[in-house]
Amino acid sequence: MSIGTAVTEATAPPEPEPAEALRIVPQRRLGQWTAAAVVLVLLALALTSVVRNKAFQWDVVAEYFTSASVLRGLWLTLWLTAVVMALGFALGTLLAVLRLSGNPVLRAVSWGYVWLFRSIPILVQLLLWFNIGALYPRVLGVKTADLFGPVTVAIVGLTLHEAAYAAEVVRGGILSVDRGQIEAAQALGLSRLRRWRRIVLPQAMRSIVPPAGNMLIGTLKGTSIVSVIAVQDLLYSAQLIYHQTYQVIPLLMVATIWYTVVTSVLGVAQYYVEKHYARGSERTR
Repeated sequence: MSIGTAVTEATAPPEPEPAEALRIVPQRRLGQWTAAAVVLVLLALALTSVVRNKAFQWDVVAEYFTSASVLRGLWLTLWLTAVVMALGFALGTLLAVLRLSGNPVLRAVSWGYVWLFRSIPILVQLLLWFNIGALYPRVLGVKTADLFGPVTVAIVGLTLHEAAYAAEVVRGGILSVDRGQIEAAQALGLSRLRRWRRIVLPQAMRSIVPPAGNMLIGTLKGTSIVSVIAVQDLLYSAQLIYHQTYQVIPLLMVATIWYTVVTSVLGVAQYYVEKHYARGSERTR
């Protein structure tokens, strides 16, 4: 063996070990696990304090949870939410179409509506509609007080309020559709109605459903504000009971649990609706 060959062999790097022999050690994240442990301990302490705190009076909560008056209030809350969302999105869709039209007058009217009803707090709107008889004592020869009962006021006030937000949700969904898709449909000779039904809406729903689901949950919780005008919804029903029994906390917990249950169901439904409209896109996962 020559001297040059020996030097080359001595200085040559060692051969790498086969991949099977390498041991992969995951990175240790002590900080994250410590924080998680602290959070779990705090959560357990909070739950324990809630369960063991006798002031909650869980036996009273169980007694009134399925009482007739509470269930009637729950039914009115659900019915009011469904009516307001249906009417609000119908009016909101019309406003969105007007906002996107080529007519400057229609665009200005739609913009003015959205600006006005988003500027006034919903409680103020409800109180104004509740006292509309002071401005217009009669409408078409009928007393305004007879036309605008508490439930009617709640529907009108909440619908007009929700329509302003629904208009922006629908408008944003329509604008999210690629303009090239609409131009391609026009080139194929599709009518305006078929373009909206087959091209625009299916794609716009991907952007409309998430905020619409949030609006639905927000409307469900927002209906509790109608208790100020004596609409016997879920919260008002609980209030009527604890004004008689003075068991404020247990009855508020009854309303809280029912709101939590219903919003959880709506959240699950929203997930599947989003999954349906996200087919064929990266958001399917």
